[in-house]
Amino acid sequence: MTTATAIVAGHGLALRRSLPLPNPPGRPTTVSLSARSLPHARRRTIVPVSPSPRRPCRCRSISSESSTAASAASDTVEEDAEPAETYDEDEDEELDPQAEVCYLDPDADPEAIREWELDFCSRPILDARGKKVWELVVCDATLSLQFTRYFPNNAINSVTLRDALASVPEALGVPLPDRVRFFRSQMQTIITRACGELGLKAVPSRRCVSLLLWLDERYEAVYSRHPGFQAGTRPLLALDNPFPTTLPENLVGDKWAFVQLPFSAVREEVESLERRYAFGAGLDLDLLGFELDDSTLVPGVAVESSRAKPLAAWMNGLEICAMEVDTGRGSLILSAGVSTRYIYSGYEKTPAATQEAEAWEAAKKACGGLHFLAIQENLNSDGCVGFWLLLDLPPPPV
Repeated sequence: MTTATAIVAGHGLALRRSLPLPNPPGRPTTVSLSARSLPHARRRTIVPVSPSPRRPCRCRSISSESSTAASAASDTVEEDAEPAETYDEDEDEELDPQAEVCYLDPDADPEAIREWELDFCSRPILDARGKKVWELVVCDATLSLQFTRYFPNNAINSVTLRDALASVPEALGVPLPDRVRFFRSQMQTIITRACGELGLKAVPSRRCVSLLLWLDERYEAVYSRHPGFQAGTRPLLALDNPFPTTLPENLVGDKWAFVQLPFSAVREEVESLERRYAFGAGLDLDLLGFELDDSTLVPGVAVESSRAKPLAAWMNGLEICAMEVDTGRGSLILSAGVSTRYIYSGYEKTPAATQEAEAWEAAKKACGGLHFLAIQENLNSDGCVGFWLLLDLPPPPV
């Protein structure tokens, strides 16, 4: 018999219930829920910083009053949700949808940009031959670097991509990065080969948050206004969503808990990530436009393990991007890389357990998809060995 914490969305209340949670089939390790919430450091007020007006791309804004979840993308373009960001009409009129982007924030340190995010895929645009146009899109996590280039569909190969990537340093005066993240599994061979020839490490990962949001913005501001735009065109290379598989034994913890932290504490955890934790990953909350109240409770999952450091090290190599509850199967699902999904744990589908799982998902939705994963030596401890800030995002419309 274990204890679970139910989160009541919209009120930030925690109700404690005792729930029998059986081990997943074939799992010798006990996985349970705990009523303990993650401890956190003192609150500190942080004023969100607006993106520079010189920056072509603006990400969405999420507020406590009107937070919405990142819903699953629909089959057709017409059914896509209305974008959260707003546009200045004068700026939109100046945009040339056929122009390519080559931009570096003058305030950025070129030598500090050591990681790029990349997409290389077709767009819902036809060229003069009636064929789909392809586009390379490159940025960094802060959107200080932005680069795009169009290609005909008969020039798509690793050599084309390699040469295009090699031209970015020359065009923008920046060095080649150490790592390049990409989120389309279907392009892994081409991207890995092109990056390998340039001495870059290609990392398959859906933690390309800035890139995904920029693509969403470009769809509205650029692609849909291109003279060759084809409304209703489905993405050529849709994101994979495979059936979840069994979690490897080395990733199994001793206990796990639905927990919550005030937004102010989450920000502090992210800011102190490099100082306090050996493992984990954050998100640029200012760039993403999160404007939640400091007291807004952000849901998460805490994992207790007697071998917390090795567990955190293994988890750190997974490129964790999201956690979700599958109430139909009574499972907690961990998504990582570009197409990896694990059944992190199962639970008995009682009405009470289902209600708590649904409440956790509702709390995540109320925070615009923001949630976290923490690994601790003990759920009563004052710190974390690993902390990952996660964000549910819909697949890009292209």
